Amino acid sequence: MRIVIVGAGIGGLTAALALIKQGFDVEVLEQAKQLGEVGAGLQISPNGNRVLAWLGLEEAVARIASEPAGKKVRLWNTGQTWNLFDLGATSRERYGFPYLTVHRADLHRVLVNRLQSLRPSAIKMGVRIDHIEQHGDQVVIRSAGKDLAVADVVIGADGVHSQVRQSLIGSDEPKFSGIIAWRGIVQASDLPAHMRQPYGYNWVGPGAHVIQYPLRGGELVNFVGAVEQQGWEVESWSTVGSVQACLADFKGWHEDVHTLIGSLQTPYKWALMVRDTLTRWAFGRVALLGDACHPTLPFLAQGAVMALEDGLVLARCLAQWRDQPEVGLQRYEAARIERTSRIVNGSAANAKRFHNPLLGHAEGAAQYVDEQWSEQSVKDRYEWLFEYQADKVDL
Repeated sequence: MRIVIVGAGIGGLTAALALIKQGFDVEVLEQAKQLGEVGAGLQISPNGNRVLAWLGLEEAVARIASEPAGKKVRLWNTGQTWNLFDLGATSRERYGFPYLTVHRADLHRVLVNRLQSLRPSAIKMGVRIDHIEQHGDQVVIRSAGKDLAVADVVIGADGVHSQVRQSLIGSDEPKFSGIIAWRGIVQASDLPAHMRQPYGYNWVGPGAHVIQYPLRGGELVNFVGAVEQQGWEVESWSTVGSVQACLADFKGWHEDVHTLIGSLQTPYKWALMVRDTLTRWAFGRVALLGDACHPTLPFLAQGAVMALEDGLVLARCLAQWRDQPEVGLQRYEAARIERTSRIVNGSAANAKRFHNPLLGHAEGAAQYVDEQWSEQSVKDRYEWLFEYQADKVDL
């Protein structure tokens, strides 16, 4: 069976590696002319690291990652701190795998290197598709009016602006969430000692929140700041903003937040859009994966992890129904759609939780945090995520 994957991002590369491990012939088409991932930090929870370990990448990822000792909640103006959950040894003991934070480009490089070591010519660059046609047991990929490739199965892992999805079901209609996000990287050496601790922090406040965590073994610190704001709706990961504008969006916040923002190397900003969750991903011998079928707000830290899980479950399904790929793709959809929809909805709920107006007043903030981040509340929101086993889940 010849499988073509459209998109050489984290989801597409994971799927390619998992499919090769199951014995399939795989080719990856990428529209960019050079390999490389934009973006900053990613949080890879134990359920995602289970997938990377299954691919044999546990040691390679450990070399480029940070392993936080835990995550904490901090109040936007006073800096008051609450424990969210313990990580490190606790994560390994409870779930069998660590909770890691990585630079997106570093993880992407690990995946590319492994794929190229297995199939040196598997990735074809500078290829932009514009149409897909199914003819019996073959799928034809077209570009600029010409047949580009013929495959038994095609997987659209080409991101939130997926051309494969558009070819299957037409254009989507994203809606502005009312939130813009700032992101950037800080050299840890530019920060005071108390801000270089091996923890992830969720700063919460009325109408905004900030996420910070270590990268590259503590060499870097990742910054994401989300703020409710109208009037700017550019959905791009490469739009450069200014430190001054970012500081203005977090006026009145704790000095640690301002120190982070003031130390940003390059502040990027993008508008967070929401899309209706799809009720169907598999169409004959074509299926979608990752952001192409379940884009999410980044408030559960599961976007990249969902793509990792998708890739492994997809490969398992096609291997189990090797002689019936249409059935395999349907089983993949059935195995994944409920979980990913729950994550998308849970992430949207976290946006409201992180930004609640009660956080603006000292008298209400402590009680609100104690309720929303109690041990039981945190367990209800996260345990089902971290316990998931993509290598063993029923198909």
